[in-house]
Amino acid sequence: MNLDQIFKTPNPIIGVVHLLPLPTSPRWGGSLKAVLDRAEQEAVALASGGVDGIIVENFFDAPFTKNCVDPAVVSAMTLIIQRLMNLVTLPMGINVLRNDAHSALGIASCVRAQFVRVNVLTGVMATDQGLIEGQAHQLLRYRRELGSDVKIFADVLVKHARPLGSPNLTTAVQETIDRGLADGVILSGWATGSPPSLEDLELASAAAKGTPVFIGSGANWDNIATLMQAADGVIVSSSLKRRGLIEQPIDPIRVSQFVEAARRSISAISEPKPISSLKLHS
Repeated sequence: MNLDQIFKTPNPIIGVVHLLPLPTSPRWGGSLKAVLDRAEQEAVALASGGVDGIIVENFFDAPFTKNCVDPAVVSAMTLIIQRLMNLVTLPMGINVLRNDAHSALGIASCVRAQFVRVNVLTGVMATDQGLIEGQAHQLLRYRRELGSDVKIFADVLVKHARPLGSPNLTTAVQETIDRGLADGVILSGWATGSPPSLEDLELASAAAKGTPVFIGSGANWDNIATLMQAADGVIVSSSLKRRGLIEQPIDPIRVSQFVEAARRSISAISEPKPISSLKLHS
């Protein structure tokens, strides 16, 4: 897919709204209004800071179920995301943790969000929720049944997990795209806030053969110039929070700083090298 099917700018910067605990989660606070108010504040902070898209996650529902979430979570997320889409005009994505891709796709199709993130689309991963099996065959058929054009961005060797077996990164990327039919792939470090290496991004980009590759974690204004050399976009969260702490709300100033650094790095990559720097051959 071409990213311009969703985003207005190349190399999109996608900010994340981490929802406060939702109904039935262990830390649910009893007020959906409080969850909605914070989500609205964060969406506005991201939009005003200049990001190109937003992805909404039930991040604070941990510990997560490994497959289907409670219907109350689906209901709450649908309501919240619809409100956010009425508030900001950015492309919207959904990730229902830990791996409820069916619910994410269902919500996205109903509210006309543009994409979903799927942590495990293909293969089997050992996680703190147990073994999670990719269900690409069911998800792609469900998308067809819905008559939906929601795009599927899939993690490859997702963070907070280990593959069952030892597939290398190149094979994992190729299978996620060629056999899982992902529209884009996401590469993260080993955990939330940990970046992938430039070498891994280069391997993933080569294996993807034109399918978009996103940085999925750990990007900040210090490393974005390096990481964007081998990526088509970035999903960013932790470094946008106050003091860089994951439990804190999004800081509009940090959003602006990150977007500025990312834009500079993208411009530098796309600029042609001056003639004086090129080797001349007689």
